[in-house]
Amino acid sequence: MVIPSAPGMRKHVQNLAVIGAQWGDEGKGKIVDLLCESYDVVARYQGGHNAGHTVKFADQHFALRLIPSGILHPDKLCLLGNGMVIDPDALLDEIGKLRALGVHVEDNLKISDSAHCILPYHKALDLAREETAGKAKIGTTGRGIGPAYETKVSRYGIRIADLLDAVVLRDKIEFACAEKNPVLKTVYGKEGFDPQTLIEAYLRYGEILADRITNGTVLVNQLIREGKKVMFEGAQGTLLDVDHGTYPYVTSSNTVVGGVCTGLGVAPKHIHEVIGVVKAYTTRVGGGSFPTELENEHGEHLRKRGNEFGTVTGRPRRTGWLDLPIVRTSAMLNGLDSIALTKIDVLDDFDEIPVCTAYKVRGENWNTYPSFAVEHQEYQPQYRTMKGWKTSTVGITNFDKLPQAAKDYIRFIEDETEAKVSIVSTGPRREETILR
Repeated sequence: MVIPSAPGMRKHVQNLAVIGAQWGDEGKGKIVDLLCESYDVVARYQGGHNAGHTVKFADQHFALRLIPSGILHPDKLCLLGNGMVIDPDALLDEIGKLRALGVHVEDNLKISDSAHCILPYHKALDLAREETAGKAKIGTTGRGIGPAYETKVSRYGIRIADLLDAVVLRDKIEFACAEKNPVLKTVYGKEGFDPQTLIEAYLRYGEILADRITNGTVLVNQLIREGKKVMFEGAQGTLLDVDHGTYPYVTSSNTVVGGVCTGLGVAPKHIHEVIGVVKAYTTRVGGGSFPTELENEHGEHLRKRGNEFGTVTGRPRRTGWLDLPIVRTSAMLNGLDSIALTKIDVLDDFDEIPVCTAYKVRGENWNTYPSFAVEHQEYQPQYRTMKGWKTSTVGITNFDKLPQAAKDYIRFIEDETEAKVSIVSTGPRREETILR
């Protein structure tokens, strides 16, 4: 399969982190795919198959869940890091679908032996909790991500390496079922799982994946020592970080740039640049606070024009105006060197475009996200209204050819966040991009 070249050139650094700067779904897959021509390795450091990346070029469309976007470039090595939780069945399904589309998925995909496995009882617990939570629902995808991270932190999780050791795998699965089955049956009224069935299935996964399993930390550090250029790819977004996000409406891992260090075993000094991917407006999936949410015709227009439906779940995303306190918070937490601004074209039809510049919380102005206000949603967005450009920006590849109002919008974001917008996406396809 031949990948078209990126429009223009961009000066690249040795190792680059690409981070979602909002609540996820910012368009990281396209940005990683766009830039990875300059890199040798694309390594993902956290999350599971609850998040998706969409990559489009020409008439081809790829929806990725676990595998980094670099897989579309056959000469790039892709690594699933130790900070991930991996459902082997979902991974094999994704590999099969990519191969069916002509994508090369052989020795260019490796899996860290220290990554943790998702098992069926994780998914059953995930779904049962949401079913009984009522108004306290978090909005989980039900794919077992949270419960898998729980067993990891509880120190009896099943790691990818265990799939290659029948004795260890048997002991761990039998222990897990002895604990999880009574909870599923007694607390939630659900069926439990037969440990022997799970043991046989996961040993089989180990046989199939054996050639891909490696010491991911040693591998990525060896490649860095050899001078290979590494791109670190995250899933979800900064405000979904388990420590720094809108808790409890967060994911179960560290989505911020610090997650690169723990989720791959890479020292901070090896992260040379951080790009934050920012959507030109704001979206989020599931429950939780959303200060700029639009529950009117403007929000519906953003949803339809931006195709704001989950890559993995198909769920409609909540939509709202651009929230600069969130982007500032991301810039602070990740030390953003620059911003990749996506979906500017979705705003083409508006006469006016409000932008949230701050919140008023308990009588005080906040320029960053006030985590203490999440529970009671005690924030009043303060808006500045920008002039719309009312003309199509779709497919523009030169910044100077953008309408003046669109350039003003971008420069306003730069001024407010103190981060340069180095990339502007003017459509979903790879070639619909401005590199500044």
